[in-house]
Amino acid sequence: MAIPYPHFIATEKAAMDAGLLHPSSPSVILTQDDLKKIAAYKAVEYVESGMVLGLGTGSTAKHAVDRIGELLRQGKLKDIVGIPTSTKTHEQALSLGIPLSDLDAHPAIDLAIDGADEVDPFLNLVKGRGGSLLREKMVEGACKKFIVIVDESKLVNYLGGSGLAMPVEVIKFCWRFTAARLQKLFEEAGCVARLRTFGEKEKEEPYVTDNGNFIVDLYFERSIGDLKAASDAILQLAGVVEHGMFLDMATTVIVAGELGLTVKNK
Repeated sequence: MAIPYPHFIATEKAAMDAGLLHPSSPSVILTQDDLKKIAAYKAVEYVESGMVLGLGTGSTAKHAVDRIGELLRQGKLKDIVGIPTSTKTHEQALSLGIPLSDLDAHPAIDLAIDGADEVDPFLNLVKGRGGSLLREKMVEGACKKFIVIVDESKLVNYLGGSGLAMPVEVIKFCWRFTAARLQKLFEEAGCVARLRTFGEKEKEEPYVTDNGNFIVDLYFERSIGDLKAASDAILQLAGVVEHGMFLDMATTVIVAGELGLTVKNK
């Protein structure tokens, strides 16, 4: 998707830092990935030297991690410690020279930056379509400020409203039993539960998380209603490890869209 992107004051610095806008250009055609990059660069403006940072996972968060590494190399940031939310982000951060640690050593995190798969009007999120929901929730639940970066396609009227997956991490043991119970739990919302797989159709294998678990993706035709009640009901099922609803966790959401950047604060 290519979007004509004019000059907007709130967006110019992030866009120019990302190499996507030049002072002499009145407008530029940006792709969806370009919008993600602009939102990510804007989020990194909140980062200060000496911070302990939660490093998110996914296509949008990758841009933020790249930018943090760049600013460290330039000497514009110093004494940063990163807490990665996945093996993939751990490897990316190491390649960029970002010093890393974990929650055992740093149980309080200054700031986390990550993307989201859905954002509702109350800044509740669906995350985990990249498979890292458990570690993301552990890290982002321990931070003082959680900045979420998305393009406008991720905005929904209610969680599940995109028609795409709401992931639930489950143990491998009797996963079909757990999936059936999850589907039954939300049958009034037209729920369909499917095991996440990867590979070609003839050679599909279950997707395995960094924690050695499976993911059951839930698809809804209608709203699931009270999100807190839904969260509690899911977590009460034996066999469930964690779900991808991040409720009342985001403190700031940065949205890159056709009209520039929008910053939404809790």
